[in-house]
This record gives sequence, C-alpha cells and structure tokens, in this order.
Amino acid sequence: MSITNKALIAMWFEEVWNKGRVEAIDGMMAPNCVIHGLGPQAQDIQEFKRFQAAYRDAFPDITITVDQTVAEDDLVAVRWSGAATHRGHGLGFPATNLPAQFSGMVFARIENGKLVEGWNNFDKLGMLQQLGLVALPA
Repeated sequence: MSITNKALIAMWFEEVWNKGRVEAIDGMMAPNCVIHGLGPQAQDIQEFKRFQAAYRDAFPDITITVDQTVAEDDLVAVRWSGAATHRGHGLGFPATNLPAQFSGMVFARIENGKLVEGWNNFDKLGMLQQLGLVALPA
C-alpha cells in the first residue's frame, strides 16, 4: 500500500503543480477531500482548485521537487522544495517578476487510491520576503 500511496503523491506534485493539470485534481482527490493549512479555514475540492489556479497564475513556471517521502498505513508525509518566478496577479498583488524559492511539508491521508485529507505547511513568509512584499524589522 505505501508504495502505491507514495506514487500517488509523486504524481500529484508532477501533474497538479508542475504541469498545472486541473483535471488531474479530480482524478486524484476524493470529492469529499478536506485540505488544511492553505488558508484560514479547511478547504474542499472546489476551494482547492481556486487556490491552485491562483498559485499557477502567480507562478506559471512553478517547479516542485519532492525531496523526501515517508509512508505508513494510509498516511504519506512529504518534504518538498519549489522554485518559481512571480509573473501573475493570482495572489492578489501585482507581479513582481522576481524569482522565489520556497519549501514545505504535507501530510496526506489516502483511501482507495485518492487523497481524502491533507495538512499543509509551507514557508509563505520566506516567499513573500523574496518577492519584496514583506520586510522584517532589522
């Protein structure tokens, strides 16, 4: 089971993020999937599609690399890194045309070959700093 779940997660990052294939979301995510950590409240599949579209608009050249995957039973943990250039307005502010590198982690629960729940954490602050949108006090 773990090998299949690891393969699903690898395919998720490649198809949904690197290739931007929206139709792959429906193929890999259960209709009742719950996603945590991408906004102030949990998201459903339709909200996730809007999130993905906004990020792909902001970062059309996004590349996500799966750095490490660990699986046990129905859970898969992933440590990933990404790079992109901020070229769109999808995040609610004008494109900076600056490159950014960022990283994150996700725990995904999989049932019957589909993602049913996900817990996400990524370095959004670091990304915003690289884009010149946030400056920390000296």
